[in-house]
Amino acid sequence: MPPVNTATVIPATATVVATADLLDRVGDWGTTLTPAGVFHLAPVQVERDLLRVGRWMNDPAVAAFWELAGPRSVTERHLRSQLADEERSVPCLGVLEGMPMSYWEIYRADLDPLARHYPARPHDTGIHLLIGGVADRGRGLGSLLLRAVADLVLDRRPTCARVVAEPDLRNTPSIAAFLTAGFRFSAEVALPTKRAALMIRDRNLRDLM
Repeated sequence: MPPVNTATVIPATATVVATADLLDRVGDWGTTLTPAGVFHLAPVQVERDLLRVGRWMNDPAVAAFWELAGPRSVTERHLRSQLADEERSVPCLGVLEGMPMSYWEIYRADLDPLARHYPARPHDTGIHLLIGGVADRGRGLGSLLLRAVADLVLDRRPTCARVVAEPDLRNTPSIAAFLTAGFRFSAEVALPTKRAALMIRDRNLRDLM
């Protein structure tokens, strides 16, 4: 896999193309300080971000669970479907110290097909995450950023009582990262494309976990 060009810096004040009122304008959430540095979510701009996200999706470790490997058109179709999802989902780059290094999807879990498979509550907010670069994996960044983004959700969405995720049961490093980030394992759920671990971070437990 060719190396990702890390010369692109996306400031927190970059022009936002994709925001969603159903998610309280993710693009306006701003920065958060983490032990690894300043982090923010930058809503995807397809023309700017397609090549980068496509490289990440074609990494075998990512493709095994996201199943979006292939030509540029596969990634583009996925990103555009996210952007067209009636404001229920916002695809974002995770930008750490000015450098894009992860891909996120912030979505309304209670309005998503996922809600058919667990006892959803109003305003449940879901997250998907992939860490782009091999050098950024396996050193705790995943759990650190999961906690930071879950905190952003709870801070910026006062109507949301829970942040949820559904990693593949086979993806034990991902599940471990969620647990370290203060999520709890709630249930095993059978989804159309996988068996998943339903992970939940509760607002009323956030200071305890």
